[in-house]
Amino acid sequence: MMRRRALLAAPVLLGAGRAVAAATPIARLETAWWKARHDSKLAELRAVNPALLWLGDSITQNFERDGPEPWARFRPIWERFYAPHRAVNLGFKGDATCHLLWRLTHGELDGIRPKAAILLIGANNLGRLHWSAEDSVAGISAILAVCRQRQPQMRVLLVGVLPSERGAWASETTLAINATLAARHPAGVAWFDPTALFLSAGRLDRSRFYDPLLAPPEPPLHPTAQAQLALAEAIAPRLSALLA
Repeated sequence: MMRRRALLAAPVLLGAGRAVAAATPIARLETAWWKARHDSKLAELRAVNPALLWLGDSITQNFERDGPEPWARFRPIWERFYAPHRAVNLGFKGDATCHLLWRLTHGELDGIRPKAAILLIGANNLGRLHWSAEDSVAGISAILAVCRQRQPQMRVLLVGVLPSERGAWASETTLAINATLAARHPAGVAWFDPTALFLSAGRLDRSRFYDPLLAPPEPPLHPTAQAQLALAEAIAPRLSALLA
């Protein structure tokens, strides 16, 4: 417990002085691969001097996968849409808003001058953490504030939380997060709601997620490469405008 407390920054407070963990930087340094990836990404950022950052969780980290299954061929999407912009993938599997916030305040925005960033985060807030829409929006807002403070020239494309099939509460909270962000995202931040890309006839299209194909199958959460390609195509014009 003492070690975990040492990794916490001053908590963000909402109404009635309530601390919000979703908006408080929290590390995962006790997880060996996470620490190693963070260290590796710091070195990559220094070497590449990126024009574009992709900030997120496993959905973003998946761009580093290249099969062998057709639904896992994400790498060609990265090479087509993002590699030409000297992009760096800052997606970490399992990260919630608090973990990305810690990374951004511990080196991942230092010593570089990117033109733009794409931010897709929040899905893991709704898993075992079970954080509310209000808290999750506070976490995303804290990330945007850190980006603005540390990289004022960097323009941000904020992508809404993707729909999933994790129960009524998660679905309702996802909608609430996106509705709030659509109405209240900061001036100068571009907004894109991806929900329609993952629906068919108004309902979640399970074929656009690879989790049901796993053994054993899991609830739809992670887009297939084909669905992620559709997302990349949808945000491409907005990204071009930010990079212009």
